[in-house]
Amino acid sequence: MKILFIDTTHPYLQSSLEKEGHICIDGTNLSREEILKSIHQYDGAAIRSRITFNKEMIDAATNLKFIARAGAGMESIDVKFAESKGIACINSPEGNRDAVGEHAIGMLLMLFDKLNKADREVRESKWIREANRGVELQGKTVGIIGYGNMGSAFARKLQGFEVSILAYDKYKKGYGNKEIRESALEEIFANTDILSLHIPLTAETEYMVNDGFINRFKKNIYIVNTARGKCLKTDDLVKNVKEGKVLGACLDVIEYEDTSFEKFAIQNSQFEKSETWQYLINSDKVVLSPHIAGWTFESSEKIARVLFEKIKARFFLTSL
Repeated sequence: MKILFIDTTHPYLQSSLEKEGHICIDGTNLSREEILKSIHQYDGAAIRSRITFNKEMIDAATNLKFIARAGAGMESIDVKFAESKGIACINSPEGNRDAVGEHAIGMLLMLFDKLNKADREVRESKWIREANRGVELQGKTVGIIGYGNMGSAFARKLQGFEVSILAYDKYKKGYGNKEIRESALEEIFANTDILSLHIPLTAETEYMVNDGFINRFKKNIYIVNTARGKCLKTDDLVKNVKEGKVLGACLDVIEYEDTSFEKFAIQNSQFEKSETWQYLINSDKVVLSPHIAGWTFESSEKIARVLFEKIKARFFLTSL
């Protein structure tokens, strides 16, 4: 097969495909227009999020057998339309689920123990103890929305902290066990202290967590978002932090990211000057990171290995 690498991936994926006799072409510097003109030449495409595979791109990809997404989210691919054209859409959430779970816990501990604030103050020769008194995870109830690879990995990492774990997934059943309680959304609203989002970005989940959603929780809550920025309405989050309904937030993803996740979207550059953004970056109740929860040295190779094995299982065997 002839495979176009539209985004950079760990070298393992390309080298493994080439060892099997496939031809890998570097398209990481090609523009969307250049890819659109040449995509018909390829049997496969390896991507992250730089280029959107919408109907126009898929219609042009007349010989494409698969689109391999290095990562979990598939919002940059019109999956339904691609599959209607016989194009397999493959992702690799197994590769970075542990990284996401660890990062979410790291952010939560930083928030609860005020480590960002305390570290900054000590570096400024300020020795302030009472104002940096922390909060313990033990005894809290964590509500997880989305119990796929990421949500379940986060739940596993949490189990040593002696918390109660509730998990809601609209599209899964039968995943509960003695450590994880499979829950209805109403149970999440009634009992949660910490809400963690692990849902894909779809038309259904875009701005799912807004002012109305937040105020359905019985308790004041903490929010962790390592999913997608647009699953959470930022203005509504800030409003509820100011009002005390949200006690704190851990955000690895931001509503105004570019689709490539490499920067803030150009059309929203004024966001950096907005009152909402200024509040987030100046609040000790908020911990931020630049969409790196699943971006570890180990996960990069794991993602490549998962993709290779999935491509191999689906195409190499059937071609014999």
